[in-house]
Amino acid sequence: MISSRNKSLTAAAFVATTICGTINAFSTRCASSYHHQHISTTSTSLFSSTAQEQEQQLFYAAAGSPSVDMNKYNLPLPSCIENWTAVLQAETSMQSAGIFLKAKDSELFVDSLRFTIRRSGGLGLILTELAGGREDGVGITIIEEVVGGGNADGSGIQPGDSIVGLTVKKSISKGINVEEERVSVATECLSYDATIEALMSLPEVVSDDDEVTLTVKRLRRQPKISVKLQYPPSDNLPDASIELFAGENLRRAMLTRGIK
Repeated sequence: MISSRNKSLTAAAFVATTICGTINAFSTRCASSYHHQHISTTSTSLFSSTAQEQEQQLFYAAAGSPSVDMNKYNLPLPSCIENWTAVLQAETSMQSAGIFLKAKDSELFVDSLRFTIRRSGGLGLILTELAGGREDGVGITIIEEVVGGGNADGSGIQPGDSIVGLTVKKSISKGINVEEERVSVATECLSYDATIEALMSLPEVVSDDDEVTLTVKRLRRQPKISVKLQYPPSDNLPDASIELFAGENLRRAMLTRGIK
């Protein structure tokens, strides 16, 4: 039970909040609310992953598993607070319409990751509301602290991350079969109160083995590479070095930097 924002949320494992800022990126008023998604499958056995298998089940939306340690590009919490914002996105062929998290600084990017942790005893996360107070529940809520010794401790979740979705599994025995139902809630760009309401709507914990999969968005610096350009000896020009963002077009980068 929660009577104020400074009380511990045992069932959903989130505690505390402070209001730190305002959203300034919305161009129109847009109602936003969490929703449930139910997916049922039938199986004769239950899936269980070990800590090693989860270390950690990092999820990159399009690139697959990372080949380098992306954590070296993470931002400290104060920088995350300063750089999180949100935008109203029109529907495209790749994405539905809605309000989505975005980085203010063009040298940063928003990464998506997934972590699976135990639910029993609480997740052990402290939330901070960066923006909220709207009647439609729109806002920005991020993780302020990962509580030492809590279920999220050591999972890879970091302060500054924003939880954008949670999924839990319910197993129902039907004769010799076990029917597994996944229940999901979306929490991207919600205020603190709306986020807590969404979390509390998840099914109750019934076993010490119950787990929840959190999808989080994280601000990171865009990786950079240094490129050394060498001219033919006949040009009699000194070598040049330029710094590129990973994936940046080399020819375009040369032209914008005045290198022919």
